[in-house]
Amino acid sequence: MELRHLEYFVAVAEELSFTRASRRLHVVQSGVSSAIQVLERELGAPLFDRDRHRVVLTEAGRALLPEARATLAAAQAATDAVAEASAGLRGTLTIGTMISTGSVDVPALLGVFHEHHPGVLVRLRVMPGGSAELAREVASGGLDLALLSLPGEAPSGLAIRPLAREALVLICAEKHPLASAPDVRLNALAHETFIDFPTGWGTRAVTDRAFTAAGVERQVAFEVTDYFTAAGLAHSGLGVSFVPESAAARLDGVACVAVVGDVPVASGIASGARPSAAADAAPGPMTWNIQVATSATRRLSAAGRAFMADLLSRSPRA
Repeated sequence: MELRHLEYFVAVAEELSFTRASRRLHVVQSGVSSAIQVLERELGAPLFDRDRHRVVLTEAGRALLPEARATLAAAQAATDAVAEASAGLRGTLTIGTMISTGSVDVPALLGVFHEHHPGVLVRLRVMPGGSAELAREVASGGLDLALLSLPGEAPSGLAIRPLAREALVLICAEKHPLASAPDVRLNALAHETFIDFPTGWGTRAVTDRAFTAAGVERQVAFEVTDYFTAAGLAHSGLGVSFVPESAAARLDGVACVAVVGDVPVASGIASGARPSAAADAAPGPMTWNIQVATSATRRLSAAGRAFMADLLSRSPRA
């Protein structure tokens, strides 16, 4: 079994297409197919079910994928160690992130990292499944690390470190009855229509947990994947939404209302005013925690360790 065969297998498994995998690898498709056939013969099991219309992993393929990723990561770590000793950091670093990371300035971090380590290729990926999918990808080896938001205990196989936290605030139309209120309690929102984010997103998990803990049922009529769409729907009077205060500060045409009661929120947010992203929220059920996740079982590459050191030293919680 050659590392090249495992690399080809991982590419096909991630792309679910021999054509896309060959383009990604810059190898002719017949070469990719031949390598997979060799691997299947050596392992004595088919790794993919394939026909003219689709490619899917078999049970054997699903079992091999995390092991193949771990083997390739170990080989890359060995290469990185030699490169670091002789000519600086090299290799590829795959980072997952949410659409918003609050006060953690990812572009600035990546800019500094690239300036110090130009030999490292960084791949930045946003997952449609939000923090839940990011966590799964880190655990399976699809990502080296991820910036995410997971309420509660860390999932098995992950190491979680805090980076920052901030309150969620309610946004609504400027003509909404709540827009002129100094604050609001969750039990006053039972009859509101909600605009929220998909299940698996960090802010959705925080909101769902808070309403469950308060014993309040709510109706989610719209699911969106960005804050500006949520604000647009709220501005049109179609519902209310909870967003991080740093995101609310960038939204036009909506009022921002603090949440009070058993749900702590950062101070200094008046009705209709822009909340301060610098304000620090006390930990609580409506607090959005920004974290970094790495594998608890696989050692980060030299490039990954260097990026983590920069990230932790520059995070608001450092």
